[in-house]
Amino acid sequence: MLKKMKLSCFVCLILSSLVSSSLATAPPNASIYESFLQCFSNHTGAPPEKLCDVVLPQSSASFTPTLRAYIRNARFNTSTSPKPLLVIAARSECHVQATVLCTKSLNFQLKTRSGGHDYDGVSYISNRPFFVLDMSYLRNITVDMSDDGGSAWVGAGATLGEVYYNIWQNSKTHGTHGFPAGVCPTVGAGGHISGGGYGNMIRKYGLSVDYVTDAKIVDVNGRILDRKSMGEDLFWAIGGGGGASFGVILSFKIKLVPVPPRVTVFRVEKTLEENALDMVHKWQFVAPKTSPDLFMRLMLQPVTRNTTQTVRASVVALFLGKQSDLMSLLTKEFPELGLKQENCTEMTWIQSVMWWANNDNATVIKPEILLDRNPDSASFLKRKSDYVEKEISKDGLDFLFKKMMEAGKLGLVFNPYGGKMSEVATTATPFPHRKRLFKVQHSMNWKDPGTEAESSFMEKTRSFYSYMAPFVTKNPRHTYLNYRDLDIGINSHGPNSYREAEVYGRKYFGENFDRLVKVKTAVDPENFFRDEQSIPTLPTKPSSS
Repeated sequence: MLKKMKLSCFVCLILSSLVSSSLATAPPNASIYESFLQCFSNHTGAPPEKLCDVVLPQSSASFTPTLRAYIRNARFNTSTSPKPLLVIAARSECHVQATVLCTKSLNFQLKTRSGGHDYDGVSYISNRPFFVLDMSYLRNITVDMSDDGGSAWVGAGATLGEVYYNIWQNSKTHGTHGFPAGVCPTVGAGGHISGGGYGNMIRKYGLSVDYVTDAKIVDVNGRILDRKSMGEDLFWAIGGGGGASFGVILSFKIKLVPVPPRVTVFRVEKTLEENALDMVHKWQFVAPKTSPDLFMRLMLQPVTRNTTQTVRASVVALFLGKQSDLMSLLTKEFPELGLKQENCTEMTWIQSVMWWANNDNATVIKPEILLDRNPDSASFLKRKSDYVEKEISKDGLDFLFKKMMEAGKLGLVFNPYGGKMSEVATTATPFPHRKRLFKVQHSMNWKDPGTEAESSFMEKTRSFYSYMAPFVTKNPRHTYLNYRDLDIGINSHGPNSYREAEVYGRKYFGENFDRLVKVKTAVDPENFFRDEQSIPTLPTKPSSS
């Protein structure tokens, strides 16, 4: 490994020397690399030959593996996908500062990627010349159980699996603790938390951002700011408004939450022939209103049973308590579910984290599996989202089931709100959807490469989205920022930037969009931190002459 590193750095040094000696005749990309490398070296104090594993031009052997490692949607991992001119694999906070300053000085677009789970690739794709700042090495997690019930500083490049593992490791002798965030362990903490963040404890504890007490961010001037120095407006904005519009998130300080020694999970599946329609209809009246200790996710998927097409409805649940209490609760509230004792498994909270990550043998495997980042693994996918505020009738559900079967592969995921969510003001954070009954994720996955397959599956996804319209919020039709969807609007950052942004901004943020724009205008008036769906600055008024 050491020999490889030395050889790699030697190649990097040769490349740097070659570029320097032929700068007058160098192709544009080499000139850009040389200019950035010199600027980066000046700001960090590191000689260029020591930066060969940090500043990666397209000619570097590390460029493609580093770029591909955290591309989580195969639609953006093709030979025709736009590639950054440089990938900066930051190893330290000063690397992030230098990246911001040098990208700005060269007038390029900067995309910041933590875990790469942005559904539409916004953190690593652009149609304009751009650089990618990869945060995956900034993954340090420091847990302090002596701090008022437990807290942790979490690097933006850490994964949720690493967060959960470190909390488990450090809280064993202090009672059991957890953190209310997503169920996918490879999601990057920086993007997840700054977009709001939620998981299967949402009804008990609310959003991930409700437990953020401090943050560190690099602003447009390359300064590292914490909550006190950035001020409450910017701190509010990065707690649900997405960090990428305002700067580069370095880390969040989070407050841990108590979880019981034993929790209960279950999965119950029914097809239409097994009265799934009655179960799904009743779920809408129970899941958002039952005990906050219970989270019941509902998944709908067209399947074939005995050569007949049908819809399978699966209820997947976490109960922060014992199996006996869960059984008595749902026997009374939700008999249509038909829950049996054999459906339920009691386990520790950290085991439930693994179970929700599709490890059915979670009670016997070791939590170290949560540290697996599964790099360079992706399927072709498209996601969309909706919010429901009034229960869908049985006729409406029947209509949707038929349309799902027509679409073929499309799945729906219903996530119930209520509990703690409905107790928090919609303006407390930029996330405005707290009072809804449930959120819907539209999920389409496919394995076939090529534009023909993509066009077909994308068209099916969009068609079903139109069929869903009568049953979800309207004017605007709300959607969730962390389920990025470029179909709802794109900002070209021209003279109509604000108007274009308002289209998607109201859907993501509702009335909170206005405050986000004011914060953006104050902290990044030149709109350096921008992407296809970033927060815009306020439009400048024409001067009266």
